[in-house]
Amino acid sequence: MRLLRSTDLALRVLMRLAVVADSTPTTRQVAADMDVPYTHAAKVVAELQHLGLVDARRGRGGGLALTERGRAASVGAVVRTFEGDGDVVDCEGTQGTPACPLRSGCRLRGALRGAQEAFFAALDSVTIGDLVAEPTGPLLLGISRRPGLD
Repeated sequence: MRLLRSTDLALRVLMRLAVVADSTPTTRQVAADMDVPYTHAAKVVAELQHLGLVDARRGRGGGLALTERGRAASVGAVVRTFEGDGDVVDCEGTQGTPACPLRSGCRLRGALRGAQEAFFAALDSVTIGDLVAEPTGPLLLGISRRPGLD
């Protein structure tokens, strides 16, 4: 299973904020740190804020901070939220492709759904705080902004 770019970025933003508790980087700084477009980071941060995982303040003295809820958040819950609950394959043809002619009697869809749930379940017991334990935390602290992207 491959995660959407927004899911990957959401997890990386949460991890980054989990190790910078003494500072409040801006969305622009986080985007530069993660080497992603600002607009993409801004959309992800807005969703994380809506979920109550990130506190985002505008203006002078503003920036991003991980909430307690964000630190304790289940990785499985974050992934489910960003990935949605759709099937791994589009058997019904809802995404512009023809519906599968085998859909009425195929067992693949159920097997893939079971695998998807097992994937999420494996992530349910892991928190954002767990992800930044040694050796990851110090690596995240070592990420520096690229010059000229402020």
